[in-house]
Amino acid sequence: MNLTAIMAIYRFEMARFRRTLAQSLFSPVLSTSLYFVVFGAAIGSRIDEIEGVSYGAFIVPGLIMLSVITQAISNASFGIYMPKFVGTIYELLSAPASFLEILAGYVGAAATKALIIGVVILATSFFFVDLTIAHPLAMLAFLVLTSVSFALLGFIIGIWAGNFEQLQLVPLLVVTPLVFLGGAFYSISMLPPFWQAVSFFNPVVYLISGFRWSFFGTADVPIAWSLLAIGIFTGLCLLAVAWIFKTGWRLRQ
Repeated sequence: MNLTAIMAIYRFEMARFRRTLAQSLFSPVLSTSLYFVVFGAAIGSRIDEIEGVSYGAFIVPGLIMLSVITQAISNASFGIYMPKFVGTIYELLSAPASFLEILAGYVGAAATKALIIGVVILATSFFFVDLTIAHPLAMLAFLVLTSVSFALLGFIIGIWAGNFEQLQLVPLLVVTPLVFLGGAFYSISMLPPFWQAVSFFNPVVYLISGFRWSFFGTADVPIAWSLLAIGIFTGLCLLAVAWIFKTGWRLRQ
């Protein structure tokens, strides 16, 4: 394992994060704070509790997942797209580093950024609601797994994208709607039976449900299903990246 190559990529990506803190950190935290004001205060004043949890506290896991997922995808996709855009991808591919080492550097940095944002948003939420975490280790595990798995997806999007518009296409038109429809602001049990059945085809439901369980001990789906879903998703992303590096698909375009 070429740790020097991994750390070189990782440090480079983290340095970019530090240079753009206003965009990379403060912007998502401010956006999430506005969600707390709008949903927690305005809507929360009309909804007492959901499953024995105050509405303001109930939406915290969903808001964290929304930010972590979008930031993991955004950072990973932009990180690998820029070498393609400026032409330094050839230097990267000719370096003495395997695809796993390249992947570890980019995905590790993107996941770290998303994890930092998730933790900061969690800390911010204590200013808005009374919050207790029933299973802190499980919460951290879900946060790490989600950051890594969606950073892998972002890496794939960055390789696929042919321009900057396409970098935003999947997060805006696919991922964000899936998060909003995945129980981020409500419980799946509140839906009519037909829409409950439809919701279970949304993979984000399992992530948000498992993450919410780590906070309150309640979930829309069994915790084992959540772990299985994130495991399958991560495995599929790894297989896709392995195929991309084996075939060179879009790496040199």
